[in-house]
Amino acid sequence: MANQPNWADFKAILRRATKPPVGEVRFWAIQLMVIIIAITHLLVDAELRDGTSTFSAGIPVALLMIPVSYAALRYGLSGSAATALWATFGWLPDLLLPHGEGHVGNDVVTLALVDLVALFVGQHIEGERLARDRIEQLSVARLAAEVRFRQLFEANSFPILVLNKAGEITAANPAAEKTLGVELLGRTWREVLGIEDAVEDPSGDVLSLADGQDYRINLVSLDSEGNDSVIQIVLENVTLERTEGRRIRRYAELVVRTEEEQRKRLSRELHDEPLQLFLHLARRLEFLSDNQGLPIDTVESLHEARQQALEAATRLRNLAADLRPPALDQLGLVPAISSLLADLEDHSPLVTSLSVLGEPLRLASDVELGAFRIIQESASNTLRHANAAKMEVLLSFLGNELAIEVSDDGVGFNFADVNALDGTHFGVLGMQERASLLGGAMEISAAPGAGTTVRATLPFQQEPDRASKRVALG
Repeated sequence: MANQPNWADFKAILRRATKPPVGEVRFWAIQLMVIIIAITHLLVDAELRDGTSTFSAGIPVALLMIPVSYAALRYGLSGSAATALWATFGWLPDLLLPHGEGHVGNDVVTLALVDLVALFVGQHIEGERLARDRIEQLSVARLAAEVRFRQLFEANSFPILVLNKAGEITAANPAAEKTLGVELLGRTWREVLGIEDAVEDPSGDVLSLADGQDYRINLVSLDSEGNDSVIQIVLENVTLERTEGRRIRRYAELVVRTEEEQRKRLSRELHDEPLQLFLHLARRLEFLSDNQGLPIDTVESLHEARQQALEAATRLRNLAADLRPPALDQLGLVPAISSLLADLEDHSPLVTSLSVLGEPLRLASDVELGAFRIIQESASNTLRHANAAKMEVLLSFLGNELAIEVSDDGVGFNFADVNALDGTHFGVLGMQERASLLGGAMEISAAPGAGTTVRATLPFQQEPDRASKRVALG
């Protein structure tokens, strides 16, 4: 069914109505038929006036319906309007016959009906033509779009598969045939790509194909004719992206590992050399101060120097412990965190608490070290920025992962603003990178005036020689 014409269509119809097809012979044949009908009617009416006509009622005006209707069907409103106008002018001589012999009343009414029919039928035919032209234009545009889509489909360097509702491949571009093989049509996409049935939606997953390249799966739902939906699978080549990502990840892993090795080396060197020198110096100063006959001022100076040497030794010991806490390697994560929180309470007004869910296990040294660094950095940020009175640490040894939660009651912050300051918050970036390198994840929840919570999850990686060991909380 044709669409109802709108205002733009009406204007187009009116423009076409003012341009009758005067260049066609058949149009003038229709006008000649109108003249013949008009002349015949005039002659018959004249004979009726003389009483010599064989037609008792004359030639009916309704005969004009024949040429008018034909003109409307063939030329639309432009033909029917011109024909109706021509018929009206052609009928004027008959209407001017004296003494009403031209049947003016009946003829005027019939002519008006003929004109109305010409306008109505012509407008309707014109509207149908406009609708048909519009449909043809849409069909041409759709065909052109399909041709362009087919060209893009064929020329795309990414493998593309088109599936029906049953998941069978109905079309594949040359790139797909080159990458996956030529026997694709009729096979299921799961069979071709090696996707298990348990995986409902593999969108975003990356798979390695036989050509040695990595591809990300993108599924797009398309509407086809009959409201049936089909699926288009685009395999995006992400080999370079993945290779670069692996390089960056490996580099970050090496940076973290190098940093920890440097910390460990510095901790050992501080403990083995400078710390021992200060302790030896303190003992030497104590020995000198015990000599008899020294002035009181000298003895007091020696005692003061000894005290300073001991304080320096204490600071070196604390610095070495911060670089690489010995409790972490010797006793495990939970005692190391307990010691860290105890030191925080000794050197700051912060009140801390540690809670442990599940039974603590000795994990791989990388996991324990990563968890310790995340908590250590969170505690450092709380001290420097949060202005908090209390900090709580929760360790959960449940399932197959270690869950960490560090929360405080400080001033909080807008995490979106911090995220926007790339390169200025290396502590947060370092925590996220450590969690990622260990196969886990980390997130921060914060809001102005609502405190801050750091959550991280790290998968268990138990070392064979430590897996059976349990950690005491003492």
